[in-house]
Amino acid sequence: MSWTRVFLTALAACVLFGALLVGATGCGSDEAREDDGVKPSPVGKVLEDTDEEGRHYREIDKKDAPKVAIEIQPDADSDGWDVRLTVHDFRFSPAGTGKTAEPGRGHALLRLDGRPLSFLRGPDHHIAGGLVPRGTHQVSVRLHADDDTVWAVDGEPVGSAADITVSDPGPTGTESAKARTKVRTTATATSGPGTHK
Repeated sequence: MSWTRVFLTALAACVLFGALLVGATGCGSDEAREDDGVKPSPVGKVLEDTDEEGRHYREIDKKDAPKVAIEIQPDADSDGWDVRLTVHDFRFSPAGTGKTAEPGRGHALLRLDGRPLSFLRGPDHHIAGGLVPRGTHQVSVRLHADDDTVWAVDGEPVGSAADITVSDPGPTGTESAKARTKVRTTATATSGPGTHK
């Protein structure tokens, strides 16, 4: 047998074996996640745990995890609230970014009393006063990867929360607002002035 025939036979065997290996990797528990729109990524591990809307948590080591802190102040020029996020080891991805999880990248989901309020592609947001009725309310934020999984450490989402209070109308009939300094952080969120872990 000539060396070219041996080479071609070996090449055909390698191609067939490679096709079998590739076909085998499509089986197993990850297939269900792909059906959910979550594709495997070399970044972290996608967990079975999900948030309130069914987005899977993406577990990463604490040392590699992004961090977020939230600060909320009444807007002096309107009856709303100004939200400012401080992030570490995280970059906001612009709109139109591909749906692939990249280390330390993504967007934030802002919630009001547990309900989704806005996806943020930057650190600043304004909450209109009409969205926050009188009383005490929780504003929370979680960091998401670009594939919309939730960054998590030890099974807990990376996020931060703050309580805000809208008080009764003042003597002039205008509604006054004040921000409490109580801010809760979860997972690896950053602590700062007026925050605690």
